[in-house]
Amino acid sequence: MSFINKEKGLTTAKGIALVGIMAATLECAKLVLSFLPNIEVVTLLCALYGYVFGIYGVIAVAVFVCIEPLIWGVGSWIISYFIHWPLVALIFMLLGMAGMKKRIPLTAIAVGLTFGFGLLSSVIDCGFYLGFNENYFKNLPIYYARGAIFYAVHIFTNLVVFPTLFPFLSKKLDRIKQILHL
Repeated sequence: MSFINKEKGLTTAKGIALVGIMAATLECAKLVLSFLPNIEVVTLLCALYGYVFGIYGVIAVAVFVCIEPLIWGVGSWIISYFIHWPLVALIFMLLGMAGMKKRIPLTAIAVGLTFGFGLLSSVIDCGFYLGFNENYFKNLPIYYARGAIFYAVHIFTNLVVFPTLFPFLSKKLDRIKQILHL
């Protein structure tokens, strides 16, 4: 994928800088809130970057996911990250391209994706830690229930943060996009 788009004036340097800034803000936002269990703005930022900046947002999210194991090490969680976070950006990129601007459907999608993250993490972790065996489907609900309070906090956070900040921040980022002639 080339960062050169002469029609829209995007140069290689502009594209690389934009992706780098978005990936850095994702990582910094996660680190700043890391002392609070499952209180996060990564969902919001991934959604915003995909929604406003399209494929550049998706690339930035992929860079963010690649940075994560360099900071936190590698565990089964990385599989969830490589699936979930780019998917959030991609879905919101498509919603942005479709012109979806209504707060409630956008929030519902974000909350649904947040629920999906907890489920995906449980599916992967249950298999890695308890085994993909004949007891897998018996163990999965127990494994999911074990993390339910964390998933609930995660969902609640996005239920509050998303409708509050997404409309405001998407307008601000769209203004930046216009200034950059993207």
